[in-house]
Amino acid sequence: MPMRADCFPPFDPSRRVLLGGLLGGLPAAALLRAVPTSAQGAPRVVSLDYGLASTLLALGIVPAGVSDLAGWDKWVVSPSMPAGVVDLGTSTEPNLEILKALKPDFILATPYLDAQIPRLQEFGRVLRLQTFRYEGTPILQAVTAATRSLAGELGRLPQAELFLSGAEAFFDDCRARLAPVSAPPVALVNFMDARHVRIYGNPGLFHDVLERIGLSNAWTEQSSDWGLQTIAIEELSRITDPHARLIAFDPVPPDVLPKLARSPLWRSLPVARPGHFHVLAPALMFGMVNEAMRFAGLVTQALEREA
Repeated sequence: MPMRADCFPPFDPSRRVLLGGLLGGLPAAALLRAVPTSAQGAPRVVSLDYGLASTLLALGIVPAGVSDLAGWDKWVVSPSMPAGVVDLGTSTEPNLEILKALKPDFILATPYLDAQIPRLQEFGRVLRLQTFRYEGTPILQAVTAATRSLAGELGRLPQAELFLSGAEAFFDDCRARLAPVSAPPVALVNFMDARHVRIYGNPGLFHDVLERIGLSNAWTEQSSDWGLQTIAIEELSRITDPHARLIAFDPVPPDVLPKLARSPLWRSLPVARPGHFHVLAPALMFGMVNEAMRFAGLVTQALEREA
């Protein structure tokens, strides 16, 4: 059986003002009263991206609204989102009535949402942050730069520098903890089903963090611009290092592990041998510095336990 690490609280939708309740007729005035407040003088900001939303929290700003908020505790987990933050609906089709009621000073978006920007500009100033770059810039470096850009626009540069220096210290600590472990290369996946995984390579946030904390990626093939490939389970046989570990992240579809346990193909893979396969708590690949730290911490803890 794989080792699992999941010490985080489950999702509790009662903590949130969710989209369903808003569409049920909550007046705009009541909606605005439900939104939590940030530090005095902080701008009113909504985010259509999880990584940018978690970065707001790191800068001391509670977002008024976040897209796809119902999935936050499934994919992001930490930091927790304060109660009362409004679910804006999907990032590609945000609820415009809610957006209008929130009256944001800033709307955070990424190039992935470029088609939505002309419409979004009707409701507030859109800050378009480039969190993934495709011209050879390492993704960890890109999200660090995006953090500084966001902080500059929102008047939070001192908070950003404090946060980023703390992140560097955290990565240094992970590297120091792993140095005596002689950790093997690791391959990183999310299960799509019992026959397919998304596997993370270079370029990519996970890949960059592995290098930052002194680990190597067992998957050496070039990934897409999004840092991943979708492959069949049998293609994991292309991981040639006999010491390599396979790390999967929750959520794993509920039928996957039982099916794999009965699969001769799976049991024949070197990375599926006892002690070589681990399932860890969720870590968001399409994130920013907070998510990079969470990923680094989960992997460090897992490899320390194994040593």
